Amino acid sequence: MSEPATVDTPLKKLVGDKTAKALASHLDLHTAGDLVYHFPRRYDERGEHTDIRSLDVGEQVTVLAQVQRTALRPMRQRRGNLLEVTVGDGTGGVLTLTFFGNQAWRERELRPGRWGLFAGKVTEFRGKRQLNGPEYVLLGEGGDGEAAVSDDIEEFAGALIPVYPAAAAVPTWVIARCVRVVLDTFTPPDDPLPSDVRASRKLVGLGTALTEIHRPSSKEQLYRARRRLKWDEAFAVQLTLVQRKHRAADWPARPRPARPGGLLEAFDARLPYELTAGQREVGVEIAADLATPHPMHRLLQGEVGSGKTVVALRAMLQVVDAGGQAALLAPTEVLAAQHHRGMLDLLGPLGRAGELGSAEQATRVELVTGSLGAAARRRALGEVASGAAGIVLGTHALLYEGVDFADLGLVVVDEQHRFGVEQRDALRAKADQPPHVLVMTATPIPRTVAMTVYGDLEVSTLSQLPRGRSPIASHVVPAAEKPAYLERAWRRLREEVAAGHQAYVVCPRIGEGPTSEEEPPPVDDNGRRPPLAVTEVAPLLAEGPLHGLRIGVLHGRLPADEKDAVMRSFAAGDLDVLVATTVVEVGVDVPNATVMIVLDADRFGVSQLHQLRGRVGRGAAAGLCLLVSEAAEGSSARERLDAVASTSDGFKLAELDLEQRREGDVLGATQSGRRSHLRLLSLLKDADLIRDARAEAIALVERDPELTGNPALAASVAALVDEDRAEYLEKG
Repeated sequence: MSEPATVDTPLKKLVGDKTAKALASHLDLHTAGDLVYHFPRRYDERGEHTDIRSLDVGEQVTVLAQVQRTALRPMRQRRGNLLEVTVGDGTGGVLTLTFFGNQAWRERELRPGRWGLFAGKVTEFRGKRQLNGPEYVLLGEGGDGEAAVSDDIEEFAGALIPVYPAAAAVPTWVIARCVRVVLDTFTPPDDPLPSDVRASRKLVGLGTALTEIHRPSSKEQLYRARRRLKWDEAFAVQLTLVQRKHRAADWPARPRPARPGGLLEAFDARLPYELTAGQREVGVEIAADLATPHPMHRLLQGEVGSGKTVVALRAMLQVVDAGGQAALLAPTEVLAAQHHRGMLDLLGPLGRAGELGSAEQATRVELVTGSLGAAARRRALGEVASGAAGIVLGTHALLYEGVDFADLGLVVVDEQHRFGVEQRDALRAKADQPPHVLVMTATPIPRTVAMTVYGDLEVSTLSQLPRGRSPIASHVVPAAEKPAYLERAWRRLREEVAAGHQAYVVCPRIGEGPTSEEEPPPVDDNGRRPPLAVTEVAPLLAEGPLHGLRIGVLHGRLPADEKDAVMRSFAAGDLDVLVATTVVEVGVDVPNATVMIVLDADRFGVSQLHQLRGRVGRGAAAGLCLLVSEAAEGSSARERLDAVASTSDGFKLAELDLEQRREGDVLGATQSGRRSHLRLLSLLKDADLIRDARAEAIALVERDPELTGNPALAASVAALVDEDRAEYLEKG
């Protein structure tokens, strides 16, 4: 009898060296526990179809299909035969399987009527979808009663056929066979979930769940297994967040209460417009947080142009009034410089302490970036260190050694998703006591994401746009199908310029030279042409459809002073058109810009397109955003663009964005370089389960803050949400 396997048993002891090496190198699976927690992606059912028509070219797929016909013919260019096998899914969707060389024996094996799982990469040839030389396993018996050739048939004895996340070298049926071998001797760990939670939430035991998710005895048992394992994921995340929130409540912070007759009151009195009701309401929440002896940890989300910067500036002034300093961390020099100019304009004499004509209670606003000259840097750092600069704005240059604050009381992080945990931590560490923290984002966050990722932050939302903002019309320009539409787009841009307005043209890539994080690789796996690049598009436009217009170029590889000069020229109206990368995505505010043309728009994400479009319509004139794409009608890329064009509701688009990317990324798997541990939980579909898990987590942490009475649960949480990921969660 085999020795029982535990979660820590190496796979090589169970499935052999060769298979274990393949599982480790291609799927990062090393132990029995890794494999048992490698859950099926979906389940196919005998006789039911896989929707072949929904497959995207370039996708690595496993499909359940039935052989319809075969054709063997000699190849024209070389010796040997080509076998073409047509398989269908029962709804009219068909795939062609192609096998090169002398493989006539496959014709006998792949007879019409046989069902099988076929795995490979979807390609297209002469309008037909196909898999070249796919791996496959045949299921059940052939039409004449002959048994299927596969030794793996035992893995698919049930009605529900598990289909695993796989690799070309390790197809789903190999994983299924390994899972069977492991489960035959697997001893599940003691159930870490408290019995009262299990009973009150009607959850099956862990051992049952792990068996049934791989080898479901019925659809009902599969549902119960998935629900239990989803609960474990949600509960682990919520316990982590609730514990951290509980600990943070005990941290000391210096209160920064509002001061009558101070800078904030003077600022409000000179504001040239009235705050929206939302800005006033959020301002009251933040002011109350700042006055407490515990650090504020608040997320401020609001649509592009909803007035987050003014809310943040008012909070910063309250801290300055209370004797402290406030720092704003921006993701790019362009945005940091723009914040600097914008705040100086809003503050006027209140932001020019020590200068002629400054107000009596004025402070100084300093900009610290990597491109400052030596003398300017020394002067700025002296102002920061002495406390003369009450407000400090900058990029990651603020994090460097040598940037010292007299009394850092508030950290504002703009566009928080652009920063790593270490960067945010480094700025917070520059304070003697934990400073108050305000995190801002213009990317709307669905409720369940806020609950799951930002569960230890208080969330404030600005949904109202300030008066004077104009609507933005968005349209998809199908350049491949209707080239005349693209010509019309350029004419439309010229009309706006003729009317005295300005325009952006956005490209996904910079161009010549090494690629950066800002640009994708020049050619993707499916051989599509390189994405359009700023340095290539700008001269073509200048010689072609935009001839005679004043065109500027802006991208992340330009020297900082050049970037700033270009932005200043555009803001001053000295340029008609700015051809740029996504460096203009956040914070760039030119009210006279009314039209944006996004080239290769299908290369951008939903939220990114929504952010980009927010750069126009910022003044009295209406905005226009044209999304140019060669994506075919009916493709998922085109549907994504149609969705962006159809609504300006950022929250709807945020949910669409979440649906279209791997939800596990919200846990920081991408940032940490590790596999995500959100394997089953859907932040959109499991909102009720997440809410219930949070309620149970709050109740448990109130009774047992460090889970000392539940050591098995504490270990389980640590395994599901490791320390790096917990840090990511904590910082938002």
